[in-house]
Amino acid sequence: MSTNIDNKVVVITGASSGLGEATARHLAARGAAVVLGARRTDKLEQIAAEIRATGGKAEVLATDVTRKEQVQALVDHAVRVFGRVDVLINNAGLMAIAPLDEVKTDEWDRMIDINVKGVLYGIAAALPQFRQQNSGHFINIASVAGVKVFSPGGTVYSGTKFAVRAISEGLRHEVGGSIRTTTIEPGAVDSELKHGSSHQQSAQFVKEFYKLAIPADAVARAIAYAIEQPADVDINEIVLRPTVQEF
Repeated sequence: MSTNIDNKVVVITGASSGLGEATARHLAARGAAVVLGARRTDKLEQIAAEIRATGGKAEVLATDVTRKEQVQALVDHAVRVFGRVDVLINNAGLMAIAPLDEVKTDEWDRMIDINVKGVLYGIAAALPQFRQQNSGHFINIASVAGVKVFSPGGTVYSGTKFAVRAISEGLRHEVGGSIRTTTIEPGAVDSELKHGSSHQQSAQFVKEFYKLAIPADAVARAIAYAIEQPADVDINEIVLRPTVQEF
């Protein structure tokens, strides 16, 4: 059955594991050509090989989203190989949970660089291409922590995810018409995000909390739902969490 996902070119950051990997596999199985960016190229190559082995289309490029030239190179690679980019999924993220009293400013900087500036670099790389095509779809991964502040411990992380929601809403307002914008706000989802905390007590809390996590496939299906809508339908926000998650 042909869908609106068939033959779309989808660029995904943070594609070497978790949500990014699950989304790459799901969309490729639905007929999309996926272009995967992450720092761990060995993981990317393995995922791409498995996608190709089942008849899918996949390209990879080493990408650190804190380096705007590398994000630009990822989008440029997609255009060079496939001639266009239909969807950019800004997925790369870091969740370093610790009380503010721990003053982990290096981790604050890292979360801002990856979670906020990484998204902005993705927008900067893809927006001119989308304008030229007169079509395109930004999908930005925020969090339920961008809907409600996750504290103590997640105050700065929540700040970055509130920023993603604000940037996404402004983006939608500025470029809407032929360009779509979707923000996905997951709760506890099984991924490597839960391993981001260096503060031992917080890391233990996150480990316990994530026992209720749902598979990353759940987010991949939500992303597919947003992409497959007709061009005049813009799914702006999807919040999803485990049924048993209170926060």
